[in-house]
Amino acid sequence: MTTMTKEVWFVTGSQHLYGPKVLENVAQDSEGIVKGLNSAGKLPAEIVFKPIVKSADEIHNVCRQANNDANCVGLILWMHTFSPAKMWIAGLNELNKPWMHLHTQFNAALPWDSINMNYMNTHQSAHGDREFGFIGTRMRKERKVVVGHWERADVQAQIDDWCRAAIGWNESQNLKVARFGDNMRQVAVTEGDKVAAQIQFGYEVHAFGTAELAERVDSVSDADVAAQLDAYHNDYIISDATWQDSHNKAMLENEARLELGMQRFLDDGNFKAFTNCFENLAGLSGLPGLATQRLMAKGYGYGAEGDWKTSALVRVMKVMGEGRKGGCSFMEDYTYNLGERDQVLGAHMLEVCPSIAASKPTLEVHNHTIGVNCDVGRLLFTAAPGPAINVSPIDMGNRFRMLINEVDTVAPPADLPHLPVASALWEPKPNLSVAAAAWIHAGGAHHTSYSQAVTTDMMVDFAEMAGVETVIIDDDTSIRHFKSELRNNAAYYMLKQGL
Repeated sequence: MTTMTKEVWFVTGSQHLYGPKVLENVAQDSEGIVKGLNSAGKLPAEIVFKPIVKSADEIHNVCRQANNDANCVGLILWMHTFSPAKMWIAGLNELNKPWMHLHTQFNAALPWDSINMNYMNTHQSAHGDREFGFIGTRMRKERKVVVGHWERADVQAQIDDWCRAAIGWNESQNLKVARFGDNMRQVAVTEGDKVAAQIQFGYEVHAFGTAELAERVDSVSDADVAAQLDAYHNDYIISDATWQDSHNKAMLENEARLELGMQRFLDDGNFKAFTNCFENLAGLSGLPGLATQRLMAKGYGYGAEGDWKTSALVRVMKVMGEGRKGGCSFMEDYTYNLGERDQVLGAHMLEVCPSIAASKPTLEVHNHTIGVNCDVGRLLFTAAPGPAINVSPIDMGNRFRMLINEVDTVAPPADLPHLPVASALWEPKPNLSVAAAAWIHAGGAHHTSYSQAVTTDMMVDFAEMAGVETVIIDDDTSIRHFKSELRNNAAYYMLKQGL
């Protein structure tokens, strides 16, 4: 999907006041932190040491360099000593990459028996970082603040989360989404302002007629289709009856041709996400099922019924979660289990990504009757148990909102022998009654990006980089306070935009 070769620059602030010996020590300590973070092997990007900055010109220059370096997705800024914050104004004003303020110091414990004023002057992050913190707040700059010794596991975990959010933001800035056909007719939530989305998030949305895709699908050779069937045989559980039935085999060949044709179309145009709609399939053999599932498993974002906002977010969250345990999928709250424990059964007509599967998926052919009546190959599985989040990007008309619900995915209490689609069963926090009411009050969509690899904190970091509202439904949510938060947010974001 991506090689995770992006860089995060580590920039340390100081000043000439301390003399060359102290500055040499500051540089050594900074390089030591960078080497330590990289050697820990827990971060998704390379932390790159940059020479310490000691003047407004040096700060301004490194910020300009970061802006112009395509591999740099963000900066970690640390004041080892004391860096007068007025020196940072020009640089921070021009910096357009996200940045983290790391409030740490090189040594964990104080050397009680030898500490003197020289040590105090050399190691005064408590002093320098607070000065730097003021200018970030005074300039109203969104940033992540991480506090604690840099070798601690919890500190490195926060750095990891933020780096992944920065990588996701970089992906959003360079993402292209292909729309095959239009949105589902009369559906409101999948609509939105694509110009506003590109201004806010960076990604582009391009529309194509299905005839253009059909040309590419029809050009796939029989040999390539046969090779794809071999891949299906290796990757999934397929019954002998399915293989031996000529009609079912033909339906799998349809999926192979659709998958290869779509992937070639996407790759040729550098698209990393796509949408389609069951109401708009002219020239195609049917609604892609297995084909879409496999493309998502390869890292492409997807949104059904023309939902380009969710498609883009699925791609971004796949990039953010790469290398972590757990997958990411397009998802829909489909139906409820209002039993002993209130639960949500998430699914879709066909398109749930196997990266979230609890075990090896089964490949079957079943009839699809929504919008078009045809037999379609699809993967069947249930999602792995564990904590997850559902995220909905919403166009509120005058701004975007990112809505997050934390959930606990559970194993179904019984088999689902007659359900011909993949699914995930979860218990939303704090419970279904509060979560569903809060979701509805916030205007959340029925489509989401579901992930067990991406955390709430990562999505908050991402949303702050994008400058959009974030609303969280978790164990602490109450409807009274949630509605108040929505009202306060409406006022804040209206004032933030100016008149």
